[in-house]
Amino acid sequence: MEKIFATARLSELLPKVKAFVLNELLWLETEHHSRSTAETYALLDSMREKVKAAGLWGLHLPKNEGGWGLTLCEFGQISEALALTPFYGHYTFNCQAPDIGNMELLSKFGSEEQKKKFLHPLLEGKIRSCFAMTEPEYAGSNPTRLATTATRKGDTYILNGHKWFTSSADGAAFAIVMAVTNPTAPPHQRASMIIVPTNTRGFSHIRKIPVFGEAGAGWASHSEIRFENCEVPVTNLIGEEGSGFKLAQERLGPGRIHHCMRWIGIAEKAFDLMCKRAASREMEEGVMLGEKQFIQGFIAESRVEIDAARLLVLRTASSIDADGAAASRNQISGIKFFTANMMLKVLDRSIQVHGAMGLSDGTMLATIYQHERGARIWDGADEVHKQSLALSILKEYGLDIKKKKRSV
Repeated sequence: MEKIFATARLSELLPKVKAFVLNELLWLETEHHSRSTAETYALLDSMREKVKAAGLWGLHLPKNEGGWGLTLCEFGQISEALALTPFYGHYTFNCQAPDIGNMELLSKFGSEEQKKKFLHPLLEGKIRSCFAMTEPEYAGSNPTRLATTATRKGDTYILNGHKWFTSSADGAAFAIVMAVTNPTAPPHQRASMIIVPTNTRGFSHIRKIPVFGEAGAGWASHSEIRFENCEVPVTNLIGEEGSGFKLAQERLGPGRIHHCMRWIGIAEKAFDLMCKRAASREMEEGVMLGEKQFIQGFIAESRVEIDAARLLVLRTASSIDADGAAASRNQISGIKFFTANMMLKVLDRSIQVHGAMGLSDGTMLATIYQHERGARIWDGADEVHKQSLALSILKEYGLDIKKKKRSV
């Protein structure tokens, strides 16, 4: 880990977290493909109690919510360590997406009633949540186009709409829903975020959507859901009416740091497996795979790309800590597509070095790739982030393309 981003409390915490992941969780991967989901959750719930007993619970939370008050830069490095076992680490420490983003959102913007009813059980790991924004009817690359509505009627909102790729909806206690409350307002002031308990009448879980043929279960799944005259109290509104996009940006800045550092941890795992395979796989008598020059190229390129991505992401996290997400938006766009592509390249190289075994259940590589290919799509496709970054840069050079289009 880079010393320039080290702190005294991180020096204390990080070795403990990494030791827990390697000693208590990594062995669970040996039976990942044969153990049932129910058995896995039972094991992880017991591990959660160990995390609490070790004083490592809620590391991502502010001190007033019972956490350590770590900076985003500090917690990002914790997140990388947890990703050394990506299907177990973050869930065991109760900081898996989308719960971690929902916790941060409610902690910062939730009312006292919302915190008591929704946030505190979430912090304790008693319940899970989901985040419903993406819709099948409209392109996710333009989030201002939403069909889901929340119409106010007295002291209630009545929701109607259709969402999909609502991550972790299977078994979640509540959803934070992005819905249009002010249809005649400017595009970025039309939507609001509203808490909808999943047991509310009119909330329907349609299906878990298979990703590369696997539907998953629990928090490791993505669902299609519908709202049909789904009625919730106005007190479930987060922040002010029409502030949905502002809240989304507050959520997405730190969220992309979490994602990117997790991807770096996954890349480190794939790199380690690749190097072990290269050093131990005999190609011909007395000649190891790692003696081949093209394999050496894989290893050298991967090492440098992982290190470059880490420095880029931690610099961005430090910038958010100092100046806020809005002031760091260019960096946030950059790390999103750069880190996602880096991770997938390293995963692909590692699979290639393992040959046919890399496509099987003999390692975790194929399963990780299956779940992580979406990294270039979730939270904004690569192309959207590249365009956003380029437009911002060109504007500094006097070419305001958005303004030019409006004047035509």
